[in-house]
Amino acid sequence: MTQTRRAAMALGLALVLGFTYYVFTAPYTRFPGVRIGGQLTPPPVDWSTVNGEKVALLKLEGFPPFVIHVWNVGEAGGIITATRPDGGYWASRVRSNPNGWIRLGDRTYAVAAKEVVGEARIPYLEKYGAKYKMPMRYDFAGDIIPGTNEPLHTWEVFYWTAR
Repeated sequence: MTQTRRAAMALGLALVLGFTYYVFTAPYTRFPGVRIGGQLTPPPVDWSTVNGEKVALLKLEGFPPFVIHVWNVGEAGGIITATRPDGGYWASRVRSNPNGWIRLGDRTYAVAAKEVVGEARIPYLEKYGAKYKMPMRYDFAGDIIPGTNEPLHTWEVFYWTAR
């Protein structure tokens, strides 16, 4: 066997092992994955019962497979997620196909999103900000927080319900 062939085989093996590792360990904080895992579970009657989890995994339907970490707030009727208004990939993907799955702990739920727009977002963002201790746009003295290019009151909101 030639040295070139050995090098090609080693490279191929490294790529297969790397891809396998990625599939079973991603998503990372800023790097999406492909598997959501968990046990597919019927939705709770009251989504506020899932608020113990700080971070959820969100898998968006469609190709390519796309799983990310999201902060969330469960309330009686569904789950609130929010994202900066920076043209991010996952928000545009939800707009084109609102179906997905959300994993909280070891339970995974089939969900569908509805974008909340305009002033209707504010109550959702207030709940989101309260859970994660994020100010809407003012500091405690009532002044606009310096350096906040995308204060929470400008964020995009998606409301997830069972499907």
